[in-house]
Amino acid sequence: MKALISTYDKQGITSLARALVDAGFDLVSTGGTHRDLTAAGLKVQLVSELTGFPEILDGRVKTLHPTVHAGLLARRDVADDLSELAFHDIDQIDIVVANLYPFVETIRKTGTSEAEALENIDIGGPTMLRAAAKNFPGVIVLVDPNDYEWVSKRINEAKAPPSASMLSYDERKDLAMKAFQHVAHYDTAVSRYLSDGDLLTPKELTIGLNKVSELRYGENPHQHASIYADPTGSAGIVGAELVHGIEMSYTNYLDADAAWMAVSDFSEPAACVVKHLNPCGLALHNDQPTAYQRAFQGDSTSAYGGIVAFNRPLSLSTVEAMRGVLYHIIIAPGFEEGVLEALQGRKQTRVLKVSAVSSSLTGFEMRFLSGGALLQTADSIQEETDDWEFVTKRSPTDEELLDLAFAWQVSRHIKSNAIVLAKDNTMVGMGAGQPNRVTSVHLALRIAGDKAQGSAMASDAFMPFADNVELAATGGVTSVVQPGGSVRDSDVIEAADRLGMAMALTGVRHFKH
Repeated sequence: MKALISTYDKQGITSLARALVDAGFDLVSTGGTHRDLTAAGLKVQLVSELTGFPEILDGRVKTLHPTVHAGLLARRDVADDLSELAFHDIDQIDIVVANLYPFVETIRKTGTSEAEALENIDIGGPTMLRAAAKNFPGVIVLVDPNDYEWVSKRINEAKAPPSASMLSYDERKDLAMKAFQHVAHYDTAVSRYLSDGDLLTPKELTIGLNKVSELRYGENPHQHASIYADPTGSAGIVGAELVHGIEMSYTNYLDADAAWMAVSDFSEPAACVVKHLNPCGLALHNDQPTAYQRAFQGDSTSAYGGIVAFNRPLSLSTVEAMRGVLYHIIIAPGFEEGVLEALQGRKQTRVLKVSAVSSSLTGFEMRFLSGGALLQTADSIQEETDDWEFVTKRSPTDEELLDLAFAWQVSRHIKSNAIVLAKDNTMVGMGAGQPNRVTSVHLALRIAGDKAQGSAMASDAFMPFADNVELAATGGVTSVVQPGGSVRDSDVIEAADRLGMAMALTGVRHFKH
């Protein structure tokens, strides 16, 4: 009975190999693995000795040989297969232990050349794993070092002569599935690299992710959930460090990502409060406690039990400003001295340290549908107010233009139909997710109250009727920015002129369903 071992990651391999030898297996391995195992005092045959053919092309060709693959692929219950093996003097290979060249780790390094990346694409390893996994009824295939310990224990406990039947059929099947998934994941990383990260280009699409953990449940207790990471980049919310509090839930991750992406959209110091995926408060200010207070006052009722995020290290004075308000999550890229100690008393609050978003998946959005999925590039278009069309008799003042630009940037983070009211780099009112836009205006004005006086209003898509600006004017809104493009644009512009409002058309919309 033979076990073929060819691993790049040598973690735990010596203990497994020793268990195999003790059970009566003969070991065969490739160069690097052979050196490690012989150094540990184990008797190991080189693959080149098994095949009668040397490793060539600087190790690119080692296991790609009929002696190896016939030994793996021969069906143990087919007499003709076994006769052919005997005729060609080929031994069965009953266990394969392999993992692959570190392609993902290589391409994540800064400055990796294409030549280096290509050199780290494993060919023999995936081929060997696929062959062993295809023949799992008679072959054990191990690709995950986490499986070494329990497999070693089962082998040591087996009383029968050494064979693949030391593991049950279902166990061998699960290990084969793991091997095929591992190879598919590996090939997906290579494909994404060769496509320069453009997921929309391939006619066929696979996305390889690494499981981070299982979650307690999904959106509701009866739903199962897990979280996965993009192996090409571990920053952002998925890669966040939980520095305080209990584990994150499914909805925690969704809301935290919405808050972090919102503050990450601004180069200025920002604070954002999120509730149910929508920013209910967002403000910019060089003094972080002031930014927080303004964000909180944007909708202080909704803020309770929400998520708050900052795009600068969290200061102790900001923590003091948050006293008395329950937040389920506090997010920041760092923490000034004393902050974490001050947050220890918040037993119901999770504190996340998040680094800048970094992933080739970040530039895309995917949603699963019945029977398939939608994939699109992220809404990350760069816009300047110089590109806007000012269509009313009155142009916005300098102050109004700043408020319009801020409101417009915030609107892309609000669920459609989105209405944002803003003044002095602060969101003072918001309406989101309504079947019609005028209801969103109602909600935004109700939340803003007196703060709507002199505010700027942004609408993520065009205003189909003049009633939107007419209602906004009753609350004190003095300027509006919207994409334009409605057949009734002239009616809307006429209403703005009649009410003394300034209006800008962007020519760009920001639906967020």
